[in-house]
Amino acid sequence: MRRVFRNNELRVWALLGSLVLVGACKEVYDPELSATEERILVVEGYLDTDGVPSELSLSYTVGTQEEVETFPAVTGARVHLESSSGQRYELSELGQGKYGFAKDIPENEVYNLKIQLINGYSYTSEELKPLASTDILDIGFEKSEEGVEIFITTQGNEQVDNFLWTYEETWAFKPPFPNNVKYDIESKNVVERSPEEKMDLCYLSIPNSDLVLESSSRFEDNLVFKQRIREIAPGDERLTERYSILVTQKALTPNGAEFWEILRRNTDDIGTIFSPLPTQIRGNMVHDQDPDTPVIGHVGLGKVSQKRLFIDITEVYPWQADVPEYFGCSTGLDTVFVQDYEQEFRFSNKYPTYPIYNQNGLEPIGYLYSTEICVDCRLRGTNVMPDFWEVR
Repeated sequence: MRRVFRNNELRVWALLGSLVLVGACKEVYDPELSATEERILVVEGYLDTDGVPSELSLSYTVGTQEEVETFPAVTGARVHLESSSGQRYELSELGQGKYGFAKDIPENEVYNLKIQLINGYSYTSEELKPLASTDILDIGFEKSEEGVEIFITTQGNEQVDNFLWTYEETWAFKPPFPNNVKYDIESKNVVERSPEEKMDLCYLSIPNSDLVLESSSRFEDNLVFKQRIREIAPGDERLTERYSILVTQKALTPNGAEFWEILRRNTDDIGTIFSPLPTQIRGNMVHDQDPDTPVIGHVGLGKVSQKRLFIDITEVYPWQADVPEYFGCSTGLDTVFVQDYEQEFRFSNKYPTYPIYNQNGLEPIGYLYSTEICVDCRLRGTNVMPDFWEVR
């Protein structure tokens, strides 16, 4: 059985955490709370103990009557891990409420995460015992009429039973029309682009917010076989050239698994993330000055396991993408001839695409053209190949 929920839902759940059900009905109890009382700290993160870069996110909820798309980030905080032997491991502020951690720390100690805010309040986690995830045994995909399904196979044991999977996607894509040339102001001619200026092949990376949760003890021999991680629908641009997904497997404590399971159950049982919660969700962080003050979220600690998969267009062919940004893209009906290069390519939104030759001619007499969005992939991604990209 697949259990999936979105990381961003945690923030919405936190916002609605003050809503409770009365009896068995769904009438909302809406207490009068001040702005300060409604600002609840949200802590999200899983810190890797083996040096793999990881992040902790700090934010606040807002008033129950406010409509917002994002919640205020907590900046200027001092955050560190403290071991049972007194060793401190600082997290660095990355901006926008993100705090980075990339340290190889002993896994045989017990830790507490400590947060000091600029308003003077401080927070401490419950004791964190590092968990080492088992390895991901296999990662693969299957194509069907519904699209492409990406799955992994892994195995738990007596020490590691509950798993949380996250993933980051990267894909190569091309604009509708090539643009390997450009208009050169000095020569007033169309010349080849340098490799650094190429804009006909780009890459886009997205850390996806979907989370998948499962317990290996539900299966024979603790083998989680072909756990579905991602579904790519027909027409998605991700598979038009080459696609990569990096899956990260994290081991959860029983309390951590219970926390995420509550979120999953609320989504399934109540209907939507905008429904009132049957109970207030708390995590493993405590307000030092007032332990009764709610804190939302859960911090995990341990060694993660990762595995990367590449999918080439030839492996899923045929695959036709529908990209809204490219709707309406076309080449001009007229050729821009040499004598008109400056007027058309320097002073208008026209970019040369396909060269036009006279019969048996060696030099183009002009070019067809299109608009910037239809030829420059850098408007949507980067033309710098990622370090991990495997060259075909």
